[in-house]
Amino acid sequence: MSPTIRVAVLGAAGETGSSIVNGLVEHGNFSIAALLRPQSISKPANQALKSRGIDIIPTDLSGPKEDLVRALKGTDVVISAISAMELQSQMPLADAALEAGVKRFVPCAFMPIVPAGGVMMLRDAKEEVYNHIKVIKVPYTIIDVGWWYQLTIPRVPSGKTDYFSGSQDLFNILVGDGETHGALTDLLDIGRYVAAIIADDRTLNKYVFAHNEIFTPNQVYEMVQRLSGETLTREYIPAETLYKQLNELNKALEKDPTDLVAMVDKVGVQYKISWGARADNTPQNAKYLGYLDAKELYPEFKFRSLEDYTVGLLEGKSKPVYSDNKDMQAVMKARLARSG
Repeated sequence: MSPTIRVAVLGAAGETGSSIVNGLVEHGNFSIAALLRPQSISKPANQALKSRGIDIIPTDLSGPKEDLVRALKGTDVVISAISAMELQSQMPLADAALEAGVKRFVPCAFMPIVPAGGVMMLRDAKEEVYNHIKVIKVPYTIIDVGWWYQLTIPRVPSGKTDYFSGSQDLFNILVGDGETHGALTDLLDIGRYVAAIIADDRTLNKYVFAHNEIFTPNQVYEMVQRLSGETLTREYIPAETLYKQLNELNKALEKDPTDLVAMVDKVGVQYKISWGARADNTPQNAKYLGYLDAKELYPEFKFRSLEDYTVGLLEGKSKPVYSDNKDMQAVMKARLARSG
């Protein structure tokens, strides 16, 4: 039996972080620690981690480097699932990981395939962290995934999916003719992919793409109509309209770079342009960009199908995403205030 791998997870109680912890626990060959802000340790979600046998390590990313090094001593793999608002704070953690002798640093990637360099500001912010990792030469693995199932299913007229905020998001608008293919991944499968990837020497200092299935938005609508027995209205939007929206959001951010609503809306529009107009989010494009394909690495991996996920969603069995995320709640409140 291979030796246990010591893994420290930053953002362990978040959406992606929770999936990662669950995947590591299910795998069974990992000793797991959660790197938590000292002031957040008492939060119920973090106490729940402790009750599962996850080691809790108070960690201040803005504190002295020697404290971070001490926190990471004996750690084999560091995985970051930090908030998009805090990406740059991973840099001192990477510095400490190098000094502590960490064997692999997995920064917060976990997004659909998007090339760096002006297509999406979120991708470019992540690339700044990746570049820092490469400059200091800490061993790394970048893991990207398909668009979440949890943000894919359009709202049905009966309101059956209204309990799930993610069912009224990206795929309620179809870009162009709705025939662009895109890779999808169940959020709950991400952690299981991560467990396989970080235990695999083939993925060291590599980019890896983990996805479940390929669908067009039209195919998603057809499947939901078949499973729900309801007729869905499709709203198609030309790519040109998205580019105009992006231009307006850029103007708004030039006036006020701290406009959180405009910032989040810009990310949403850039995602729609990327997968809907540019067709970036495909396994073929991932390979072009140099990624390893998790399907080829782990042909035995069993994932949940989009159809099985949708059945559960329609039956009221899915857990909403971002329901406890303060950043997302703040954006929603600000957007409502602006529209009202």
